[in-house]
Amino acid sequence: MNCNKVSKLCFVLGFASIIGSIAIWILSKGDAPETIAHAERFGIFVGLWAPTFFVLSGRFKELDDTAQ
Repeated sequence: MNCNKVSKLCFVLGFASIIGSIAIWILSKGDAPETIAHAERFGIFVGLWAPTFFVLSGRFKELDDTAQ
């Protein structure tokens, strides 16, 4: 697979992680406090994926640039 395509995919996944994290946090509903706390922690967990995807995107872009 082309490294440029993987780089773009990782970049999009980084933004999707941010949007998903916000959506999880906003849409977390429940009567029990532990349900809300679990949803908030899961939202933070998903949000932490974004930097990883952005770093991977940069690395694949560098790899693609040096391969050409």
